[in-house]
Amino acid sequence: MADKPQTGELFGIPYNFERPSVGRLLSSYWKPGKGMLVKKPFGIGYTLNLANWRSWLVLVVAGALLYQERSSGDGDADEEAEPVEVVVDDD
Repeated sequence: MADKPQTGELFGIPYNFERPSVGRLLSSYWKPGKGMLVKKPFGIGYTLNLANWRSWLVLVVAGALLYQERSSGDGDADEEAEPVEVVVDDD
């Protein structure tokens, strides 16, 4: 049986299943001069490039939305709602 490649692209999506090293993991998340998304150091797809300011903006917005969701109230507003009566006319 032929050995399958450990890295490559499938339908335009990169994959990498080589054993990760600490240096490769750290250097893959910090690539100055590259775009907002970079290839993952291990696995399938892309990840955020922390050397790009847009990535930090995405993280701040995601954190703010998560904070707002968790602190936006008791969360049982649906339980307190009264049932709605629906009338269907068969004309």
